[in-house]
Amino acid sequence: MVGTRGGTRMNIDLPQLQAWLSAGEDEHLEFKEARNRYDFEELVKYCVALANEGGGTMILGVTDKRPRHIVGSQAFADLERTKAGLIERLRLRVDVAALQHPDGRVIVFSVPSRPMGVPIQYHGAYWMRGGEDLIPMTPDLLKRIFDEAGPDFSAEICPRATLADLDPAAIGHFRAMWQRKSGNKALEALPVAQLLADAELVVRGGVTYAALVLFGTRQALGQYLGQAEVIFEYRSSDVTGPAAQREEYRQGFFLFQDEIWHKINLRNDKQHFQYGFVMLDVPTFNEAAVREAILNAVSHRDYRLPGSVFVRQYPRRLEVVSPGGFPPGITLENILWRQAPRNRRIAEAFARCGLVERAGQGMNRIFEECIRESKPQPDFRESDEYQVALTLHGEIQDPQFLRFLEQVGQERLAAFVTQDFLLLDLVHREQPIPDLLRDRLPFLVDQGLIERTGRGRGVRYMLSRALYTFLGQGGVYTRQRGLDRETNKALLLKHIQDNAQEGSQLAELIQVLPALSSDQVQWLLRALQADGHVHKVGHTKGARWYPGREKIETGDIEAPS
Repeated sequence: MVGTRGGTRMNIDLPQLQAWLSAGEDEHLEFKEARNRYDFEELVKYCVALANEGGGTMILGVTDKRPRHIVGSQAFADLERTKAGLIERLRLRVDVAALQHPDGRVIVFSVPSRPMGVPIQYHGAYWMRGGEDLIPMTPDLLKRIFDEAGPDFSAEICPRATLADLDPAAIGHFRAMWQRKSGNKALEALPVAQLLADAELVVRGGVTYAALVLFGTRQALGQYLGQAEVIFEYRSSDVTGPAAQREEYRQGFFLFQDEIWHKINLRNDKQHFQYGFVMLDVPTFNEAAVREAILNAVSHRDYRLPGSVFVRQYPRRLEVVSPGGFPPGITLENILWRQAPRNRRIAEAFARCGLVERAGQGMNRIFEECIRESKPQPDFRESDEYQVALTLHGEIQDPQFLRFLEQVGQERLAAFVTQDFLLLDLVHREQPIPDLLRDRLPFLVDQGLIERTGRGRGVRYMLSRALYTFLGQGGVYTRQRGLDRETNKALLLKHIQDNAQEGSQLAELIQVLPALSSDQVQWLLRALQADGHVHKVGHTKGARWYPGREKIETGDIEAPS
């Protein structure tokens, strides 16, 4: 073993290093010169790609073209810190070693394979090698990885369960809902065994775990699948101690799905707002959003883990916590766009009777309902690899925005897609707009709901003048849109004149007009320069702006007070 000062000790010897140098680069081996430094974010992405492709080795301080030779690398002086950063981002143990070779320092990163059935994601993509570059993993490779996770647990047969373990009333509710959704009257006369076989809840005479979750008696669930339980609690405050009310539902979901909503609705206060001559009554907890949240918990929780689904109601928020992290492939970044039900057989049963979309996700509906009622977006901050914790906040944030959406009208809103609601919410809260949503901006502009201001990289969006006029807030619209160009130029000129001796740097002038981008401020400065009002000394970031000399001499420009 050769020296490893400054990193984890690994069994790296000269023959091993020479073997790497002679080998061809492939999905398991990567070389970078990195003589002086190497970008940490790029290092993370390469480690992600190596992990996604079964693990491998990344070596810094070696030329990447054959014949390779050692050039040495000064990157990552503190390897323990680098290793800690990699582990934090990848959630995998990456071993690091610094090899003190006569020709220079060589750094070796040994990256393990990703977990079975779980690709590693970083900055919104599952990276892989694509020739000399990194590219997002292709859909077929992703599917192959997700399929490694094994069969759908809910589709497996419970060895000792029989049809006698299923509650007839729960099956009756399912039959009625499926018939109503499909319009198939023949379902009414089907024998139970055939009905459940057609729904793939009974397979070759065996009762699946999905059937137990949906229709099981309390005794059967206690015997075969005790963790298939939903616990409801009402708490009037965050003070620890017994809940004011607690109900345990260890029975088929179709026996209690309505009852649990009725319990929540008993304490579902209405928030009142005046809308013209009409009083708006908005429930604190939206029924569609709450039902979707509970359906998601039942169909996506990990039934191989102990623990129950908890539904905790507080006066102004509702928490739904289910065992197991997000299903493979689902993250906070893609939860609205990617669908991967953990228990597909349960999700398909819900889809048959119209409770959810076929994908079994339904998260888009939760987001839409929250935005339509001017409530905070769903909160997943308490989620981790062991649980999914969803919090629905019921407090209405901006009654005026709620009035605006009422004015838009339910018919127009019905034509909106999820991206449209997200955009309206972001524009309303003056938040940055991600690239994923920008394609829908022209639609909302055409609808007259938002306006575009500025140009180039300084472009921004705001709610339309019609909205503020409707709300009687014309002054707010003017403030949001910003001052007119001549007023902005006058403010810049006054600052430059007040600092005529030392000059004004661009950073200061941007502070004068914080609502504008750097490009917009520079455009105004060039306009002032063209008019002879100001001039610039220098060409770098340290350049300074001074009043035009003729203006200083004559004093014929007076900035507005």
